Amino acid sequence: MASWLQKLIVQLALARSDDALLKASGGEARTVRGMTLDPRFQFLEFQARKRGVNWAEMTPAILRQQTDAGSAIFGGSAVGGVRVEKVYITGRSHSVPCRLYLPQIRDNSAAMLVYYHFGGGVIGSLETCHRFCSMIAKEAGAPVLSVDYRLAPEHRFPAGLDDATAAYLWAVDNAARYGAPVGKAAVGGDSMGGNFAAVIAQQQRGSAPRAHPPVLQLLIYPGLDFVSDTASMHDFADAWPLTSQTIEFFLRHYLPDDFDPAEPRLSPGRTEDLTKLPTALVYTAGFDMLLDQGEAYADRLEQAGVRVVRHRFESLPHGFVAFPAASPTAEQAIRRIARETAAALKGAA
Repeated sequence: MASWLQKLIVQLALARSDDALLKASGGEARTVRGMTLDPRFQFLEFQARKRGVNWAEMTPAILRQQTDAGSAIFGGSAVGGVRVEKVYITGRSHSVPCRLYLPQIRDNSAAMLVYYHFGGGVIGSLETCHRFCSMIAKEAGAPVLSVDYRLAPEHRFPAGLDDATAAYLWAVDNAARYGAPVGKAAVGGDSMGGNFAAVIAQQQRGSAPRAHPPVLQLLIYPGLDFVSDTASMHDFADAWPLTSQTIEFFLRHYLPDDFDPAEPRLSPGRTEDLTKLPTALVYTAGFDMLLDQGEAYADRLEQAGVRVVRHRFESLPHGFVAFPAASPTAEQAIRRIARETAAALKGAA
C-alpha cells in the first residue's frame, strides 16, 4: 500500500500548474484525434512510460498490489452521509462478498444499483470505485451494492460474471429491505464492470425465461468487444493505464483455454439484437482503446430504440473513476456521472 509520504509527494507533483506539468511531461500537450489529454494525466502517463513494465515478469498479484497502491493515492476523500455495510451473497458454490452503501437520507423512489469494478477480470477491488459508489448512493438516496466478484486466473471466466449475476438477482429480491422499490434493481460498472452490466442487461431482458430485467444499465468506458480492431485500439494502444499489452495480459489470465472471445457472454457488443434493453447511460473516455466500441454500442442501442444518455470525457483516460484525486477534471466527471445516474435511478423506478 502507498505510504502517506508517497501520497504527499504525488499530490505535490500534481498540484503544479498545467504549464509546469506539460514541461515535466515532454513539453507539449498530448493531442490525438483533436482531443487533448488532461495535463495531470499526461504527467502520470509520462512517468509510467519512464518506468516501463516488464510484462515477462508481471503477475496478477503484483499488478493487484500496484492497483491497490494507486487506489490509496488517488481514491479521493470519504463521502459523508453514507453508511457502509458488508454483506455476503450466496452464489452457486460460495458466498460473494459485497459492500452495501446506505445513504442517511433516503429517496424511496430511487432504484437500487448493483455496481461492478474495473480490472479486466483479473485485478481491481471494491476500493477502486469506493468514492464513486458513495457519491451515487448519496446523490440518489438509494442503496448501492458494490460486488467483490472472483478474479482470474484463480477463477477464470465465467466465475466473475456468475458472481455479478448472483449479486444482481439478490438485489432484485432484497431491494425493498433497504428502502428501494420492490423487485427492481439497476446494473452498472466501469471497464470489465461495464461488460458485466451489459451482459446481465442482455441476459435478463424481458424475452428471457424467468427474466428480471434491470431498470437501468450504467456503462462507463465498457469493454464490449474482445476481438475489436477499431481505430481507437491502435490510436491509444500505448495510452496509460490501459495499453495493448495490458489487455493481452488480462485475456491470457481471464479466458479458459480455447474459449472464443467473440462469444456474446464475453463480447456483448457482438450481440445482434439489442431491442428491449433498459435505458443506458454510456460514458466513454477520450484517451482509451475502448472508446470506439463504447460509442458504437451506444449508437446501436439508439438504433434499436433504447433510450441512451451519453457523454465522452475527451480529456480523460480509461479508468478515471478510480482516480478522482488525480485531477479536478476526473472528480468533476464522476460527480456528473453520479448526478445523472441518480436522476435515472429515480426516474427508472
